[in-house]
Amino acid sequence: MSNFKLPDFTLPAPIARLGTRLPQLPPTLALIAGLNLALDRMIPREPLEPLTGKRFAIRVLDAGMTLRFAYGSRGFRPIFDAAPPDLTISARSRDFIALLAREEDPDTLFFSRRLLMEGDTDLGLLVKNTLDGIELPRLDPARLKPAEVLRRLRERLATPHTT
Repeated sequence: MSNFKLPDFTLPAPIARLGTRLPQLPPTLALIAGLNLALDRMIPREPLEPLTGKRFAIRVLDAGMTLRFAYGSRGFRPIFDAAPPDLTISARSRDFIALLAREEDPDTLFFSRRLLMEGDTDLGLLVKNTLDGIELPRLDPARLKPAEVLRRLRERLATPHTT
């Protein structure tokens, strides 16, 4: 495990202005693909049942992105209409990364007003408690350094695979 500490940063304002003009579907599809891959592997479906039919928006404030999706019996899917989400969660990109890296917890970010929840607060609490109960692997940013990625790729290519 690395001792890497995510620096405090906010993306420059021009990035947010540009982000609002870019299509939101590609990053939304990346998010829901990751969530759907985690279903049944790391995220059990049973605690998610109360989320069925609910609409969500993740707003990455300093990137100008709003990722809109819903949860249903077949998993997560993007939403395209203008109906308001049941829950909107907003934060800077740095704070979302810190959550994924388990460097910060949602309560700390919420009470320091760096993570905002709007809409159905009971739903927000359910989402938070569900995520807190899931043992996600810790994201180690050091593993994303180009030299480390190349080292692992070389190692994987050098190891013969049996099928």
